[in-house]
Amino acid sequence: MKKNILTQSIGITFLLLCTMLAVAFLGIIFFDIFTKGAGVVDWNFITQYPRRGMTEGGILPAILGTFLVTLLTTIFAIPLGIACAIYLNEYAADTWLTQLIRASIRNLAGVPSIIYGLFGVAIFVRALHLGTAVISSGLTLGLLSLPYIITTTEEALKNVPKGLREASLALGSTKWEAIWRIVLPLAVPGIITGTILTLSRAAGETAPILFTGVVFYQRYLPANIFNEFMALPYHLYILSTQHHAIEQVRPLAYGTALVLIGLVFLLNLVAFIIRSRYRKRLY
Repeated sequence: MKKNILTQSIGITFLLLCTMLAVAFLGIIFFDIFTKGAGVVDWNFITQYPRRGMTEGGILPAILGTFLVTLLTTIFAIPLGIACAIYLNEYAADTWLTQLIRASIRNLAGVPSIIYGLFGVAIFVRALHLGTAVISSGLTLGLLSLPYIITTTEEALKNVPKGLREASLALGSTKWEAIWRIVLPLAVPGIITGTILTLSRAAGETAPILFTGVVFYQRYLPANIFNEFMALPYHLYILSTQHHAIEQVRPLAYGTALVLIGLVFLLNLVAFIIRSRYRKRLY
């Protein structure tokens, strides 16, 4: 008995140390970015256009471009991903074909993002003649997000007890009514969490948009979704590694990084609030 208690204490202590170590590294990184970027981020930095090759001015086009491409990703990926997950979990029979489909979806989630970028060039830019534009980048990021949305949605649906489905069917509802009125409302917190975390990741991706529409410097906003655009992650990449005056723009790079982190944090905060309110309504 004492040996089991000692083993448990050692295990808990080890897990606690690992957690504290991970949090410490994250804290150091965030502290470094915040201390070096907070002095740059102000209202003018957020609302002004870049000037003189982005050595002066703000990042408004990059912020709006990131928002626009993330919006297109949302419109494309979320309905398709949730519909696919509902079919696989609620309607598809458990055969070798569905198992193969699930395995393929999980494998696609591990494909490097640069591969999605090259695929986006081949399909959206060249085959469909959409050109290097916001829509090409949005659709490419949508493809990247689909495996994650499908997987997280399916896991959320699996967590709903089967007895609730059976009780609903026993009361005379159709299968779709049981899914729409019983299963989906209970799975919504998990679906929302997985979806917004996926969109947060998509908003910070650079490789998929590298060849499909993003540019480093623009003095204007895209007129429509068929124009090129600026985006925060690519803008940060150029400022940090490719700019002709890296030392001069380094504070701007830290400021851009801080804004991007703030955007991702805001998305996660929205997910947390929606999930908490939805759970209160249900329970």
